[in-house]
Amino acid sequence: MRWLTLGVVLGAAVLLAALELLLQPLYIGPVPVPVGTVLALLTMPWLIHAAAEVSTATVVAASPLVAWIAVVGVLGFAGPGGDVVLPATWQSLLLLVAGLLSGLVPLRRVVEAADRRRVRRSAERGGDPHGMIRS
Repeated sequence: MRWLTLGVVLGAAVLLAALELLLQPLYIGPVPVPVGTVLALLTMPWLIHAAAEVSTATVVAASPLVAWIAVVGVLGFAGPGGDVVLPATWQSLLLLVAGLLSGLVPLRRVVEAADRRRVRRSAERGGDPHGMIRS
């Protein structure tokens, strides 16, 4: 059941990345409105935390970010039929930076929390979690 949850989270990451790419070049009149960036900022931390609920392994927790990067890379830079969905504009750069940072910050928290749990468990067993004690 937990791995089904991860599959749903990864599917959501793929679909959200595609949607963010489509919404990024949105304009209201002459004013650019990067809705894709806002969507990435709101959803990427949730996706990372949802994957971390399945497993605290870094690979599993990072998998939504990796899926997002893959979709943005493939569809954004080598889109369907060779079209470029992500043109060289500040809005595109904003989407890339916002998506990466909004994924890396919660991923760092997940990794640090897993490390703290590992150190705590090792200390409870009387071991040296950092390998500092030499005999």
